[in-house]
Amino acid sequence: MNVCMLAYSYYETDNRIRRYAESLRDRGDTVDVIALKRTGESDFDVVGGVNVYRIQERVLNEKKNITYLFRVMKFLVRSTLVLTRRHKKLPYDAVHVHSPPDFEVFAALFIKCMGTKVILDIHDIVPEFYAAKFGATNHSLVFRCLVWVEKLSILFSDHVIISNHLWYERLISRSVTPDKCTVMLNYPDNALFYSRGQKLNGAGEFKIIYPGTLNWHQGVDIAVKAFSRVADQIPNARFYIYGDGPQRPFLAKLISELGLDDKVFLKGLKSLDEIARIMADADLGVVPKRNDAFGGDAFSTKTFEFMALGVPIVLSRTRIDAYYFNDSVVKFFDPENTDDLASSFLELANNEKRRKGLIENASNFITEFRWDVKRTDYWAILERLVGKNVSHNAR
Repeated sequence: MNVCMLAYSYYETDNRIRRYAESLRDRGDTVDVIALKRTGESDFDVVGGVNVYRIQERVLNEKKNITYLFRVMKFLVRSTLVLTRRHKKLPYDAVHVHSPPDFEVFAALFIKCMGTKVILDIHDIVPEFYAAKFGATNHSLVFRCLVWVEKLSILFSDHVIISNHLWYERLISRSVTPDKCTVMLNYPDNALFYSRGQKLNGAGEFKIIYPGTLNWHQGVDIAVKAFSRVADQIPNARFYIYGDGPQRPFLAKLISELGLDDKVFLKGLKSLDEIARIMADADLGVVPKRNDAFGGDAFSTKTFEFMALGVPIVLSRTRIDAYYFNDSVVKFFDPENTDDLASSFLELANNEKRRKGLIENASNFITEFRWDVKRTDYWAILERLVGKNVSHNAR
């Protein structure tokens, strides 16, 4: 099977896209990825047997909706041209489009007319994502227009994959029928995310890590403020923030204002392989999302990854996380409550037995959510759409 992935994202750092691409590679399919480019990267690379075409640079600094729209529309035009040109050389059986934005599916307009099947994979629901990113309300004209675009994008697609059950319920209530939609969570790739055992921390550090996008709804500022309240009570604690996004300048200023420059460190984006090793060396992971209309229902990839790595987690009790987890596998704190998060940091830093209990329970829990098992569900979707049954001889 010849498959193309389209993503307004960086391939090397996007776990969800890489899982799909590498699982197809492992069974002998040809996989192209059309994605974003970071400064200094080449336009084309073969990454682990996957052909990666980087067609547009992006800086994660959109503060105005017009800037974001201009960049995604430019990517839509460019990806349409590249996709169509490559299809003429070696026709694609299927195109797997990763949203946001959902209207990126229309890059496949010409090749769909020639028989190629189109999967729309909704990582984040666009109307709610837009509202959270730019401060719009769910009753605004823009929000209603985005729901209309969502419906058109789904209508154009042959199948829809959605990243959690709460969003599945929302989608089938407004835009898609259940028979056309499948839930696939952000399962960790167990080839990268597995327990390494002994930590390598130097100088006796107690290492807290947040890895991910630096957007407002992620609540990283809440974690910084909470850490500042207990930093003196845990003298060996250090907080490392890995990622990039619009909130980065604000976070840098906040860290300075709180006098934490020697204890809180803003790091850049890392490849998936690098971040897996970095996360494995943590003593504690934190996922401090806000419980707003978007963040409250957005399932973080990092939660499962920390569990698979054997790292205990402090987790905001959002709607989506309360849906999947309980207090035996994560340490919950009340969303946006800096005092509660600070207390959670303090409790886990001083209670090794509690940390070990969370690790053991989470390790048992995560065995049901392994990508090496769940990937066959994805293969089945493709085979049903395309009508090909490729032998599953993993390398």
